[in-house]
Amino acid sequence: MANTVTIPAALIYVMVMVSAADGHMPDAELQRIGRLAKFLPVFQGFDEEKIIPATREVQAILAGSEGLEIALETIKDALPPRLYDTAYALAVEVATADLWLDQTEVRFLQLLRARLEIDKLTAAAIERSAIARFRRV
Repeated sequence: MANTVTIPAALIYVMVMVSAADGHMPDAELQRIGRLAKFLPVFQGFDEEKIIPATREVQAILAGSEGLEIALETIKDALPPRLYDTAYALAVEVATADLWLDQTEVRFLQLLRARLEIDKLTAAAIERSAIARFRRV
Protein backbone atom coordinates (compact mmCIF):
# COMPACT_ATOMS: atom_id res chain seq x y z
CA MET A 1 0.00 0.00 0.00
CA ALA A 2 1.17 3.48 -0.80
CA ASN A 3 -0.33 5.01 2.34
CA THR A 4 0.71 4.18 5.85
CA VAL A 5 -2.21 2.66 7.72
CA THR A 6 -3.08 4.63 10.84
CA ILE A 7 -3.78 2.98 14.17
CA PRO A 8 -7.53 3.68 14.00
CA ALA A 9 -7.69 2.42 10.41
CA ALA A 10 -5.89 -0.79 11.42
CA LEU A 11 -8.47 -1.32 14.16
CA ILE A 12 -11.24 -0.75 11.61
CA TYR A 13 -9.52 -3.36 9.40
CA VAL A 14 -9.68 -5.86 12.27
CA MET A 15 -13.36 -5.26 12.88
CA VAL A 16 -14.26 -5.43 9.18
CA MET A 17 -12.25 -8.61 8.70
CA VAL A 18 -13.96 -10.47 11.52
CA SER A 19 -17.35 -9.24 10.35
CA ALA A 20 -16.69 -10.36 6.78
CA ALA A 21 -15.05 -13.65 7.77
CA ASP A 22 -18.19 -15.66 7.04
CA GLY A 23 -18.78 -14.02 3.66
CA HIS A 24 -21.28 -11.37 4.72
CA MET A 25 -21.41 -8.42 7.07
CA PRO A 26 -24.58 -8.43 9.18
CA ASP A 27 -26.15 -5.08 10.05
CA ALA A 28 -25.63 -5.73 13.77
CA GLU A 29 -21.89 -6.06 13.22
CA LEU A 30 -21.67 -2.99 10.95
CA GLN A 31 -23.59 -0.94 13.49
CA ARG A 32 -21.28 -2.17 16.25
CA ILE A 33 -18.22 -1.08 14.24
CA GLY A 34 -19.68 2.42 13.84
CA ARG A 35 -20.61 2.72 17.51
CA LEU A 36 -17.22 1.53 18.72
CA ALA A 37 -15.40 3.95 16.42
CA LYS A 38 -17.50 6.82 17.78
CA PHE A 39 -16.97 6.39 21.51
CA LEU A 40 -13.87 4.34 22.35
CA PRO A 41 -10.86 6.37 23.50
CA VAL A 42 -8.55 4.58 21.05
CA PHE A 43 -10.51 6.27 18.22
CA GLN A 44 -10.29 9.75 19.73
CA GLY A 45 -9.68 12.25 16.94
CA PHE A 46 -10.51 9.69 14.24
CA ASP A 47 -12.84 11.14 11.61
CA GLU A 48 -15.76 8.73 11.35
CA GLU A 49 -16.01 9.68 7.68
CA LYS A 50 -12.90 7.51 7.27
CA ILE A 51 -14.66 4.31 8.34
CA ILE A 52 -16.03 3.57 4.87
CA PRO A 53 -12.71 4.28 3.08
CA ALA A 54 -10.88 2.04 5.59
CA THR A 55 -13.49 -0.66 5.00
CA ARG A 56 -12.95 -0.44 1.25
CA GLU A 57 -9.17 -0.51 1.68
CA VAL A 58 -9.17 -3.71 3.67
CA GLN A 59 -11.72 -5.31 1.32
CA ALA A 60 -9.38 -4.51 -1.60
CA ILE A 61 -6.46 -6.07 0.26
CA LEU A 62 -8.48 -9.19 1.04
CA ALA A 63 -9.50 -9.55 -2.60
CA GLY A 64 -5.88 -9.86 -3.68
CA SER A 65 -3.55 -12.81 -3.74
CA GLU A 66 -2.63 -13.75 -0.15
CA GLY A 67 -4.95 -10.98 1.00
CA LEU A 68 -5.58 -12.36 4.47
CA GLU A 69 -1.86 -12.66 5.22
CA ILE A 70 -1.16 -9.18 3.86
CA ALA A 71 -4.02 -7.65 5.84
CA LEU A 72 -2.94 -9.33 9.08
CA GLU A 73 0.64 -8.19 8.59
CA THR A 74 -0.55 -4.65 7.76
CA ILE A 75 -2.51 -4.59 11.02
CA LYS A 76 0.42 -5.88 13.05
CA ASP A 77 2.78 -3.33 11.48
CA ALA A 78 0.38 -0.43 12.08
CA LEU A 79 -0.32 -1.17 15.73
CA PRO A 80 2.05 -0.72 18.62
CA PRO A 81 2.29 -3.96 20.66
CA ARG A 82 0.44 -2.33 23.59
CA LEU A 83 -2.68 -2.22 21.36
CA TYR A 84 -2.60 -5.84 20.22
CA ASP A 85 -5.00 -6.89 22.98
CA THR A 86 -7.23 -3.92 22.11
CA ALA A 87 -7.40 -5.12 18.50
CA TYR A 88 -8.31 -8.61 19.67
CA ALA A 89 -10.95 -7.25 22.04
CA LEU A 90 -12.51 -5.25 19.20
CA ALA A 91 -12.56 -8.34 16.99
CA VAL A 92 -14.31 -10.34 19.71
CA GLU A 93 -16.75 -7.48 20.29
CA VAL A 94 -17.77 -7.38 16.63
CA ALA A 95 -17.84 -11.16 16.24
CA THR A 96 -20.28 -11.47 19.14
CA ALA A 97 -22.51 -8.56 18.05
CA ASP A 98 -25.04 -10.86 16.43
CA LEU A 99 -24.89 -13.30 19.37
CA TRP A 100 -23.59 -16.04 17.09
CA LEU A 101 -20.03 -17.11 16.32
CA ASP A 102 -19.62 -18.77 12.95
CA GLN A 103 -16.70 -21.20 12.51
CA THR A 104 -15.06 -18.79 10.06
CA GLU A 105 -15.19 -16.04 12.68
CA VAL A 106 -13.64 -18.39 15.23
CA ARG A 107 -10.90 -19.26 12.74
CA PHE A 108 -10.22 -15.58 12.03
CA LEU A 109 -9.97 -14.90 15.77
CA GLN A 110 -7.45 -17.74 16.05
CA LEU A 111 -5.38 -16.31 13.19
CA LEU A 112 -5.49 -12.81 14.66
CA ARG A 113 -4.57 -14.10 18.11
CA ALA A 114 -1.58 -15.95 16.65
CA ARG A 115 -0.42 -13.05 14.46
CA LEU A 116 -0.60 -10.56 17.31
CA GLU A 117 0.89 -13.08 19.74
CA ILE A 118 -1.97 -12.76 22.22
CA ASP A 119 -1.31 -15.20 25.05
CA LYS A 120 -3.98 -17.73 25.99
CA LEU A 121 -4.84 -16.13 29.34
CA THR A 122 -5.36 -12.69 27.80
CA ALA A 123 -7.45 -14.15 24.98
CA ALA A 124 -9.54 -16.16 27.43
CA ALA A 125 -10.16 -13.09 29.61
CA ILE A 126 -11.25 -11.02 26.60
CA GLU A 127 -13.51 -13.80 25.34
CA ARG A 128 -15.01 -14.44 28.78
CA SER A 129 -15.71 -10.73 29.18
CA ALA A 130 -17.67 -10.74 25.91
CA ILE A 131 -19.69 -13.74 27.08
CA ALA A 132 -20.53 -11.94 30.32
CA ARG A 133 -21.53 -8.70 28.52
CA PHE A 134 -23.82 -10.40 26.03
CA ARG A 135 -25.43 -12.98 28.32
CA ARG A 136 -29.20 -12.99 28.30
CA VAL A 137 -31.39 -13.41 31.33
